[in-house]
Amino acid sequence: IVSCDASLVYRGMNIGTAKPLPDELSRVPHHLIDVQSPSEPYDIVTYIRDAEAAVVDIFARGKSVLVTGGSGFYLKSFLAPVIDLVKVSDAVRQEVATLYDAGGLPTLLMELRRRSPEGLGHLDVQNPRRVLRALERCIASGKALPELQAEFAARPEPYGDYTKHLIVLDRDPENLKQRVAHRAELMLAAGLIEEVEGLLQEGIRDNPSAASAIGYRETIAYLDGELKRAELLPAIVQNTLHLVKKQRTWFRTQIRRPDERVVM
Repeated sequence: IVSCDASLVYRGMNIGTAKPLPDELSRVPHHLIDVQSPSEPYDIVTYIRDAEAAVVDIFARGKSVLVTGGSGFYLKSFLAPVIDLVKVSDAVRQEVATLYDAGGLPTLLMELRRRSPEGLGHLDVQNPRRVLRALERCIASGKALPELQAEFAARPEPYGDYTKHLIVLDRDPENLKQRVAHRAELMLAAGLIEEVEGLLQEGIRDNPSAASAIGYRETIAYLDGELKRAELLPAIVQNTLHLVKKQRTWFRTQIRRPDERVVM
């Protein structure tokens, strides 16, 4: 099993991620679980590298690969290119960040259009993060955005020599809503607050990706005095439901049509 969950990679993030229990992990080898300190970032580039190594290892042993998890972007990396080959230096990142601090999104778009006079292609110009990344890549490569987009679109499909069977597990929306609420209750009863207290001592604040994971960010807010205890459970449930909606959209628009859909 190769996990494609962005939070399961972190050691100590167990309750809030519903990480498989030790007896479950012992039934079959699991990859990309508990591979990173919660204080250290883990990004898509690192994930792709580690996933490729896991897939090669599994097939070398004559076994099949089961990729499973809820992080859509990580899953997409098995089905289509998700990163380009442009290397962005810290100096370029700082240059773009300074532009953003000085003039916000309009200033970034002005500079991006100056560098790409023929247009911005399919870029979501309302998304500051995507505009930031696009401008960084234009500066780093010296190329216009449409040229970079064309190069990206021409990249080969990952794992193109492998047979892939995509199965999507789904649930009735009302049933899923009830399960979300029940799971949040179980998380708190199992000691989520104490788990987060320990993670804070390990430096989880130094890693925004981990600290902002649902269940963790709300608990950190509670421990910081920003939420009352009675507000913690509703906040986790509400934010989880928002994520559910976002994931449904992602799987509908960003992942290819599944070979099989199972309603549970």
